[in-house]
Amino acid sequence: MLPSGSVAASFSLPEGSLDRLCRVDPALGEVIRRVGPCTLNPGRAESALDALVRSIVSQQLSGKAAATIYGRLRALFPRTSFPSAGVILAVEEERFRACGLSRQKLTYLRALCEQVRKGALDLDALASLSDEEVIHALTQVRGLGRWTAQMFLIFHLGRLDVWPAEDLGVRRGLALIRGHRSPLTPGEVRKHGERYRPYRSVAAWYLWRAAEE
Repeated sequence: MLPSGSVAASFSLPEGSLDRLCRVDPALGEVIRRVGPCTLNPGRAESALDALVRSIVSQQLSGKAAATIYGRLRALFPRTSFPSAGVILAVEEERFRACGLSRQKLTYLRALCEQVRKGALDLDALASLSDEEVIHALTQVRGLGRWTAQMFLIFHLGRLDVWPAEDLGVRRGLALIRGHRSPLTPGEVRKHGERYRPYRSVAAWYLWRAAEE
């Protein structure tokens, strides 16, 4: 599930970046010409905590199902901006379960909020870290893997050169433009991704579009 919006304001797509991608990979260039401008709006979440909660809710769910559960969860706090970790931890587990959150995801949610509340995870500091440092910091939290950290980098921090080689949509999209019927392996995707530097996030966005088509 990809957010929509204008890339110009917050993604800061450098001039000539799409031309570069078209040049290094004509097959991807066909997707770019067919889809049109890259429309991606990093930072749509109310806060870094909100972005990570959304990612936990979305794990292994369709976009529609995830949006429904997240909407119910957000409705628990109707009169505030996205709540703090402490406020979330104070809510009875049964109320989150009633939103449709599984026990496993509730465990992940509470683990995230515990780490934030006690200062083990400084969300405010993440924007100043390198991509790999962000990934390392987030993957110390139970339930947050490398894929989740990469989505945070792309969709919340707006990093341009993130390559989620294990993402099924990227694997499918790359297979399609290469004429393969089955998704490529993560190893194959990593190798192909080298040509897209330093705009691998943008290439991934277009491969998601190709997979959706």
